[in-house]
Amino acid sequence: MTTDNQWQQRFSDLLAGNHSTTGDAVDAGARLVVFDPDGSEVFRAALARHHRFVDDQIVWIRPLTGGQDTPDGYLFNLGMTRRRSLQWESARLVDDVVEIDLATGQRARVEPADETDMAELTRWEDFTSRLTPEEDAALRRLDADSWQGRYA
Repeated sequence: MTTDNQWQQRFSDLLAGNHSTTGDAVDAGARLVVFDPDGSEVFRAALARHHRFVDDQIVWIRPLTGGQDTPDGYLFNLGMTRRRSLQWESARLVDDVVEIDLATGQRARVEPADETDMAELTRWEDFTSRLTPEEDAALRRLDADSWQGRYA
């Protein structure tokens, strides 16, 4: 049996890149894959490196969606790259991957990012380096449902 602390620590380590084979966290990251009850995949995205656990049943994350190449470089629409919550019934470690049974009946996996996901995470990190410290802190708090201002 996996304790909450074990899977939550692995969840945190995956997002932070603490599973890098090179020892450098920027070489690793995480992705979210969600499956319907019938086993079909319904969502897949790289995850930003921040998260927030709430009330032992909810975790806030930021899937990296809404990015596009522009003449000004790769930009994310922060109105689309919103925080999302995962509300779970149970969670566990399965071969160093976090499996979460969601309250919706779906199942989510938080697992190491592959090459494609890492490319998106690198674009996100390059993009967020353009933000002011205040904007970056606001994103990392994961406490707002919408974004006003630049990149909205």
